[in-house]
Amino acid sequence: MTPPKEKLPLVAICGRTNVGKSTLFNRLIEKRQALVSDIEGTTRDCNLGLVHWNRKIFRLVDTAGLLDAGFISGKKKIDNDIDSLAQQQALNYLREAKLLLFVADGKAGLLTEDRLLAKALRQNPLYSAKTILVVNKIDSGKWLTEAVVFNKLGLGEPITISAQTGAGTGDLLDIVLKKIEAATDLNEEEEREITAKLCIVGKPNVGKSSLLNALLGYNRVIVSDRPHTTRESQDTELIHKDKLIRLIDTAGISRHGHKSKGLEKEGIAMSLQSLQRADIALLVLDISEELTHQDAKIVEKIVERQKSLIIIANKWDKVEEKNQKHWQEKIFSKLPFAAWAPLLFVSAKTGAKVNKILDIALEVASARKTEISETQLKKFLSRVVKIHLPAKGRGLKAPHIYEIAQTRHNPPSFTVRIGSRDDLHFSYVRFLENRLREQYDFMGTPIKMSVIKNKKKHGVREA
Repeated sequence: MTPPKEKLPLVAICGRTNVGKSTLFNRLIEKRQALVSDIEGTTRDCNLGLVHWNRKIFRLVDTAGLLDAGFISGKKKIDNDIDSLAQQQALNYLREAKLLLFVADGKAGLLTEDRLLAKALRQNPLYSAKTILVVNKIDSGKWLTEAVVFNKLGLGEPITISAQTGAGTGDLLDIVLKKIEAATDLNEEEEREITAKLCIVGKPNVGKSSLLNALLGYNRVIVSDRPHTTRESQDTELIHKDKLIRLIDTAGISRHGHKSKGLEKEGIAMSLQSLQRADIALLVLDISEELTHQDAKIVEKIVERQKSLIIIANKWDKVEEKNQKHWQEKIFSKLPFAAWAPLLFVSAKTGAKVNKILDIALEVASARKTEISETQLKKFLSRVVKIHLPAKGRGLKAPHIYEIAQTRHNPPSFTVRIGSRDDLHFSYVRFLENRLREQYDFMGTPIKMSVIKNKKKHGVREA
């Protein structure tokens, strides 16, 4: 699968590390998407977002801080270490972009790194004509005079802004729109409904980024054997079988997450936020290693949030005994409460079986939206109570179920209405859930069932 042809023009934010590029990115897309920190090198993967301004729309990318002018000039070779890969990814976006926003730090002043990077941009014909100089952190009038020194970079009159407060960013966007004539009119941009929102989750170093790249068919994010390489959630959209799917890659969720400090702790928190934005979780396991208590805890977090679940047993190429039935029994013995989840054995490294994931995801997305009519549920209840009479919890009286009603779909929720003095055993609630799964299509989706005590039917059925 190749990345879909983008219709929207791309604007790239670039510059040395720690000048406020990610803060500017968040300000312009009006979301807290990029991880912001005073620690140099926070941004590794490039972040993509959409900017809406004056009825126009364009793509914006926040690139990793440029570490060496030699990468821009082509004099320095890209190695396989993480920093070099981050530089390569940044350069790919700089080449594709219609416009570059070269960001400098007005408070730090003009540094040698700024001079070298600006010189490399000026001397490279790929970048020289499409670069705008932006001086950030001009939070008050007293800093305006300090920005004059940046004229020495030879990139034209600097545009002064404060990404933190938003000052000057409107003027910056006006200039950007004039420079990129291809910016698309909002009323002409075709809004397409997203069929499925998938969040890729799992412990660090299980192959989440490799899986994302394998699904997309190109290197969207940096892949490394070092844990916590991915620190920020990444949203990427693709078309599969004429359906729009959003993929959200996340930082690894560590079992020591509550003790993690700095960027890893914040990255883990953002992973859980990303899970909240998704409909379906792709839980990635390293099948070549033993399952841990933390894998079970991640499933617990997924179910708590009523997200659908697909279990991805990755690194299947490392397994010698490829007996899927054996491994399925082993996995679900550790995760018995998720036996309803589809399980796929894949290798993100070789691409084996990866193509099946999106097919299953579309099926799960459809099942998640299943609605059962009142008439169908009435017939269902009549049938199941004949198979197994309702079991009582406390008390002597056998409970009577008056009604099962679906109160919500996407995710599916039901209420079981019993008498005001009755008590229904929790095992019978699980029995009803399992029978619903047998009768109707709730593939890969947790079902929430609540027991209410009320003889009289009331309330409104939700859409």
